[in-house]
Amino acid sequence: MTGAGREELLARLDALAGDEVASGVTRGVADVRGRSVFVFPGQGAQWVGMAVGLLESSPVFAEAIGECESALSAYVDWSLTDVLRGAEGAPGFGRVDVVQPVLFAVMVSLARLWRSVGVEPDAVMGHSQGEIAAACVAGALSLEDAAKVVTLRSQAIAAGLAGRGGMVSVGLPVDQARERIAAWDGAISVAAVNGPGSVVVSGDAGALDEMVAQLEGEEIRVRRVPVDYASHSAHVEEIREELLKVLADLKPRTSEVPFYSTVSGELVDTVGLDAEYWYRNLRQTVELGCSRRWRPLRRRPWSSGPFAATRAVWSGS
Repeated sequence: MTGAGREELLARLDALAGDEVASGVTRGVADVRGRSVFVFPGQGAQWVGMAVGLLESSPVFAEAIGECESALSAYVDWSLTDVLRGAEGAPGFGRVDVVQPVLFAVMVSLARLWRSVGVEPDAVMGHSQGEIAAACVAGALSLEDAAKVVTLRSQAIAAGLAGRGGMVSVGLPVDQARERIAAWDGAISVAAVNGPGSVVVSGDAGALDEMVAQLEGEEIRVRRVPVDYASHSAHVEEIREELLKVLADLKPRTSEVPFYSTVSGELVDTVGLDAEYWYRNLRQTVELGCSRRWRPLRRRPWSSGPFAATRAVWSGS
């Protein structure tokens, strides 16, 4: 639709709504023959004020948030809606044990909204904590079990890992990144492979400081991730037993929607998404950018990257 000004655009929008023929109005039908994949991001997709507009405008979204709030309330002492609305006294996104459950709730509720308007996933996948939302949306975990994973695991991170490490985004291919961090003899790990020239590394705070200074001196792009813990590194091994204990009674089931794991890089039977899996999800490298390992999703080469020939819907957009 085109127009010379506000009034003309409004008139043509009225014509479109009334199914009338009008100058400047073009109609078409979207090609939906491809497949859709819901891709859920990890921590870092949050922003102050997110979801507030949808809480006010979408009954479907608001209902889903209410269900998430009820599920989370078994494990947290704060209100999901208070955090989203920035209510006085509510904790902020600076706490890992707050931001991860809140992001989970927003992602699951967005998926409910998409489905309510006919957008159904042919597959799901997630980046790091995003896999918890993916598992819930796919039907692999009940909302209650997924809430348990995201809350108790983030609480274990806060209690056992916070204040000792960090994470840094680096503009290098993974092979080059591994060569560079080898100099720190295990103090730095590749945390996530996000694309052909983008990785995240994590590890000891002092080692990361040295690495950042070195790479900046060579004008290689580096950006610190605003966290003080080292997910997807050897640090996580210190909370393994705690995670296996608190998540021991999960009841994963074979999902209704195909689940592509960024832990194994494969389509997996989600009955295996037990406590050990959610430990590995936090400990191992996130294999999001390993495009050669996503061939089962491919149909026709109309895009590039790990989702070639899929229609990916990112919950952070």
